[in-house]
Amino acid sequence: MNSSKLSLDFYLQPTLKVAQQILGKYIIHNVGRYRLVGKIVETEAYIGPYDLASHASRGKTQRNAVMFEKGGKIYVYLIYGMYYCLNIVTEAKDYPAAALVRAVEPIEGIEPMWHNRYGDLKYDPENKKKIISLTNGPGKLCRAFGINQSFNGLDLGGERIYLAGGARVRAAEIAASKRIGVDYAKEYRNKPWRFHLKNNLFVSKI
Repeated sequence: MNSSKLSLDFYLQPTLKVAQQILGKYIIHNVGRYRLVGKIVETEAYIGPYDLASHASRGKTQRNAVMFEKGGKIYVYLIYGMYYCLNIVTEAKDYPAAALVRAVEPIEGIEPMWHNRYGDLKYDPENKKKIISLTNGPGKLCRAFGINQSFNGLDLGGERIYLAGGARVRAAEIAASKRIGVDYAKEYRNKPWRFHLKNNLFVSKI
């Protein structure tokens, strides 16, 4: 596995490019004596103040302020009062844009992820249904990785959590579709800004 950290300049690229190029990359969360690692398999792009599916379309607030920072930071928010979502801030400062990480394939630290998600349930690596359900959705992956509001605003150039290079993913391996749960976004509801690796079991929805 390539553990080389992505440079912060990587995140200054256009959001659509970042959202596709982080597919196949690794998210690494260092937790004391061990680390949690997952391969990113599904993302969504949220671009600028005019994207009606984006939090930024309602202007800058205390909640979404990190989206207006320079690319290379983490934006975490809570939905339904119980699920955290992990976003990678992109592009230039004061241009609010981010890539939502919707699903990852667990690579390392799977047993700790299991207990983060399922509590005292005995770890069973042969239970494929439970393993797939660890991280096949934005709220699920945050719980498995122990990501909460304290991660909001963290720099991806640090050591606590960062993205690292993986195998290069060819365009033919990526599927594009409309984003999930944004039917309220008028002309932006059908933008094909959701990306996932084809034939990966950990994608949230096909």
